[in-house]
Amino acid sequence: MGAPPKVNAHLHTPYSFSAFRDIDDALERAVAEEVMVVGINDFYTTQGYEEWAEGCKKRDLYPLFGIEFISLNEEDQQAGLRVNDPANPGRTYLSGKGMCYPFRLHAPYATLLKTVWSESNRQVEAMCAKLNKLLQKEGIGFTLDPEWIRKELTSGSLRERHLARALRIKACAFYNNDEPLIRSVLEKLSGGLALKSPLDDLAGVENEIRANLLKAGGAAFVPEDRSAFLPMQTVCEIILAGGGIPTYPFLGDDAHGNYTDFENDLERVAKQLTERGFHSVEFITTRNDLQLLEKYAGYLHDQGFVVTFGSEHNSPVMEPLTLSARHGTPLTDRLQQISFEGACVVAAHQHLVKQGLEGYLNEKGVADRSKRGEFIQLGAQLIAHR
Repeated sequence: MGAPPKVNAHLHTPYSFSAFRDIDDALERAVAEEVMVVGINDFYTTQGYEEWAEGCKKRDLYPLFGIEFISLNEEDQQAGLRVNDPANPGRTYLSGKGMCYPFRLHAPYATLLKTVWSESNRQVEAMCAKLNKLLQKEGIGFTLDPEWIRKELTSGSLRERHLARALRIKACAFYNNDEPLIRSVLEKLSGGLALKSPLDDLAGVENEIRANLLKAGGAAFVPEDRSAFLPMQTVCEIILAGGGIPTYPFLGDDAHGNYTDFENDLERVAKQLTERGFHSVEFITTRNDLQLLEKYAGYLHDQGFVVTFGSEHNSPVMEPLTLSARHGTPLTDRLQQISFEGACVVAAHQHLVKQGLEGYLNEKGVADRSKRGEFIQLGAQLIAHR
């Protein structure tokens, strides 16, 4: 039996923030790399679904439909427990996999989704205002226009990475690409932190602007309001109401082999995730050491979880869509098979839900893990006959 089709089940697009120019760019790259199954997974929005579906159909790719949230578990926060955000106890990233397409969401969940999307945008607008005050105070000579940013750099959602990109573009244009002058200005704005990246490393410059100016401790940082984070259980309810499978994204090991408090005991975290109602997990594979990725993903797969892999592409850095572990290490045959099987379950689930049938989860969000093999088989047929 040959290698399974290549999968990338977690890709951000410009409907939130992305390395891709547009959805066509993402899908053309998938075709070029022979990645046959591709999952859209933007923050707080499903606006890209139609374009994703049509683009995949045109290119003979199989589309998966996802969404991502940042939630808050107050019990974990009060306990000081770091979950999958290493800097903020209780803050928990969650994905919905296999959302219904065409997307539909009824009250009160549609209102909740719109509210959290608006609050996320409002926080970035506040950062933009604070950044403009700083630009004026330092006599830089220009400010940033939020409407220009929306029109030229976004597809609706406003993220702090858009501000970093806008500042880079405006500074280069205003100072006519005078590198010493631009470096001096960015250093001044960042409180004396010198720019390390060469000016032609666009992604590196934007990442430094974001880290030095827009993250906690930066002069233009604005902390999120609590209303920007829905409770973890509410996010799971929104995902279920939208036809999807609540999915826990593992942060996994850092560069030193360390894990967060929640993830550092593999057997315990598998048990806790099950108790919290999760039957699906995912990994952004480039974050993790190959051996540790295989250990975690393999164990969770053996415990009956649906396991999917992706690359995000939600930074300015353009990387391959073909999945790999840290340092570009190719995935093992076993990891490729786990990745494909996870995608098959998601494909089968969204196919059934679209027809008004029960998917991998019942109406209460519970999965019969003993039936995972049936969903893998159905999903494999759907992908083969895409």
